[in-house]
Amino acid sequence: MILPSKHIRFSESLLGLGGILLSFINEPKTVDDIWFKYSEINNSKKGFPAYHNFDNVILALNYLYLIGAIFIDNNGKIHNAVN
Repeated sequence: MILPSKHIRFSESLLGLGGILLSFINEPKTVDDIWFKYSEINNSKKGFPAYHNFDNVILALNYLYLIGAIFIDNNGKIHNAVN
């Protein structure tokens, strides 16, 4: 689910996941770097309150790209366009 609704918590939506992923991108990173960082939190007990798989991470990154929050350089590194 892209947006939260009556039965979907914000943390379960791609919008909420995108916010968490955006906070990881403080320097240029690859998709693998972002996934490994998120999977550390995803697998811990004190981490993100909703489980997301790799497909959801890719969809959230696509969403962030479409709204202009991130951009990709010629080397394939993802940059935070908000900071």
